[in-house]
Amino acid sequence: ALTTDTSILTAAANDVGFEMVFSRQLEALGKGGDLLFLHSTSGESENLIQAAQTARSLGIHTVAFLAKGGGRLRTLVDQSIVIPTQSTARAQEMHLTLGHIICEMVEEGIGRNV
Repeated sequence: ALTTDTSILTAAANDVGFEMVFSRQLEALGKGGDLLFLHSTSGESENLIQAAQTARSLGIHTVAFLAKGGGRLRTLVDQSIVIPTQSTARAQEMHLTLGHIICEMVEEGIGRNV
């Protein structure tokens, strides 16, 4: 999760601007073939738009959980799931639910392959 390292978040925000905090981490940690999940209600967060563009340039696959029509981010990712709501709370609830379902499916798939 690119949101958990407070040191890089504050340093990058201070040095290059908050719009680049995730892009800088992708440049350091990402590699072609990785998968980046992006969560945005509006699809207009500049830091996520920059991350999607950086991911594309590095060959990192992208999926976005969105709402409110998907915004600009919808066109910058490989796959998008757009919750048909204008409500931030409903969108975030659905994003969490979908994330848990995907994790469960991955865990079940890993269990069968071990």
